[in-house]
Amino acid sequence: MSLAIDFEEVSRQSAKLKVVGVGGAGGNAINRMIDEGLKGVEFIAINTDEQALNMCKAPIKVQIGTKTTQALGAGADPDKGRRAAEEDRTAIHDVLSDSNMVFITGGMGGGTGTGASPVVAEVSKDIGALTVGIVTTPFKFEGPKRMERAEKGISEFKQTVDTLIVIPNERLLTIVPKETPLNEGFLYADEILHSATKGISDLITIPGLINLDFADIVTVMSEAGDSLMGTSVVSGENRARLAAEQAIRSPLLENISINGARGLLVNICGGSDLTLHDVSEAASIIQSEAGPNANIILGAVVDNNVSDEIRITVIATGLSASPHRYHHPSLQRPRYDVTRLKGVDRREIPAIDRMAEITQDLKNTNANHYDFDSRSGSYATVDLKNTRESDKHTDSNNNNGNSKIIDSLDKLEKSDIKYDLFDNDEPTKEDYEIPAVRRRRWNMLS
Repeated sequence: MSLAIDFEEVSRQSAKLKVVGVGGAGGNAINRMIDEGLKGVEFIAINTDEQALNMCKAPIKVQIGTKTTQALGAGADPDKGRRAAEEDRTAIHDVLSDSNMVFITGGMGGGTGTGASPVVAEVSKDIGALTVGIVTTPFKFEGPKRMERAEKGISEFKQTVDTLIVIPNERLLTIVPKETPLNEGFLYADEILHSATKGISDLITIPGLINLDFADIVTVMSEAGDSLMGTSVVSGENRARLAAEQAIRSPLLENISINGARGLLVNICGGSDLTLHDVSEAASIIQSEAGPNANIILGAVVDNNVSDEIRITVIATGLSASPHRYHHPSLQRPRYDVTRLKGVDRREIPAIDRMAEITQDLKNTNANHYDFDSRSGSYATVDLKNTRESDKHTDSNNNNGNSKIIDSLDKLEKSDIKYDLFDNDEPTKEDYEIPAVRRRRWNMLS
């Protein structure tokens, strides 16, 4: 596969793009986009809650379902949200009628965003617009019911859009500093929605340095199905390489490799110091990871307000149709079942995995002999009720005087511990690779 880069100013007729925020989360996302100065798009807010709608900064507002909800919101009921949208389907059609591309953004799990978004998408598709959904899923602390509604809503929404980008809020916990206040944490979610929308719209609305047109975007995003987004901002030395690597391994990609994606939409943005080498290096890294069959649409945009940094947004499309969708090996530490690795050098298996398996095996095979405390994370700290005095030790720092195993494994008699690992060979301390901190403690107490 070749990836041609043509550095020319592009003159073209702009497509008409509209961003529709549905429900409370959608309205908040639109406010963020407006505050950040997103250009070249028209903002529309749709909601059942009149008060929340009035607080949105979108110039076009559509109140839906006044008969269904009395303008008080959908009350976390997606069915009510859908009925509200159906009630005012004509009004939705009127504000979308001249669109070429429609972004529908919001949060899944509530009432209006979950229930009304599929109806908005149906209207958008009916008028022939390229329709892209960009939604968030709830944090775990919002409860299982909300997540259940979100999953059902996403399943329905997926059937009505060309491309659906799902951003799991829970993944933001890997990005947001622990000391971040709650209200700022939710702003991160709005910022991600903004970044996803901007990453696509800028390629269409801002004259860039790489020859793109709306037809290119349609090729990658039309009927594309499941999609994921990765984004990064890097400054300083090796910024192009690091930005590309971080974008394709972003936590928002949910540990999924872009290899096998049917299409990739890549936006590389930098200041006036953005170089040909920067774009070439970043593009080569992304192309190599994507594989030879991906249709890559790459745009480069110069933002004079940016200095000494590169922003890269990667939208991977067509993942649901890809047989190669898998978790990226560099993002997940493999787990090993040491009881099944016969004939393998056990030193090649991480010690933490051996310890976990061995700990559980000792507990399982000796449960009738020792009373293992269920809270104990390791056999080195299990509680005993029936052991010989020579195998007991009362820790003076332990207020309840629990007995601890203190002798190393080779001091315990065969009648005390049964071994079923490693082809029935009796293990040694080398096999178990006992952490040094425990060996030292055992030696001191022996």
